[in-house]
Amino acid sequence: MRQSSTSVTDASLVEQARSGSTPAFEELVRRHFRAAYAVALAILGNQMDAEDVCHDGFLKALERLDDCRNPDKFAAWLLQIVRNRARNYRAYRKVRDAVPLEFTVAVAKSDSARDVDQSELRRLLQDALGKLTDVQREVVLLHDMEGWKHREIAQALGISEVAARQHLFVARRQLRESLGPQVAKEYLP
Repeated sequence: MRQSSTSVTDASLVEQARSGSTPAFEELVRRHFRAAYAVALAILGNQMDAEDVCHDGFLKALERLDDCRNPDKFAAWLLQIVRNRARNYRAYRKVRDAVPLEFTVAVAKSDSARDVDQSELRRLLQDALGKLTDVQREVVLLHDMEGWKHREIAQALGISEVAARQHLFVARRQLRESLGPQVAKEYLP
């Protein structure tokens, strides 16, 4: 999986963290936070909720570090924890948010046309990502946002490399259809 510029492996850091090394676990967090966040965001679609779930996932991983059977695959193990926490949180939110609330939007005086355009693009992208399956969202975010290779994605998600490629292809096609040709041409690979 992803490694920082040092040559210390995830397995070595996991063993150090199991022995009580806080800096070792902090390095694991630095290495894998963005990927964990991308997985949580793919499932939840909300940045703040994804960040909360991601932090919660790291705390759960720290508590259960002895349960990590294969420290070489720490990233895959961690992403599964985050994925499960995000799905549980999504189910919780569905129950909690069952009664619709009225929202009031206050527009700040400093809003510019650019801010409005970015806000609209963000909304369109979130809507388009929401139409994808969980696996497709995870593959797109890990590949396109985090720069993960298909092999790494396959290992992290427990699918074949061919399936990872296929999910990316289908997801990008669906995003292009959802976003429309002008937006897709400008922002999608």
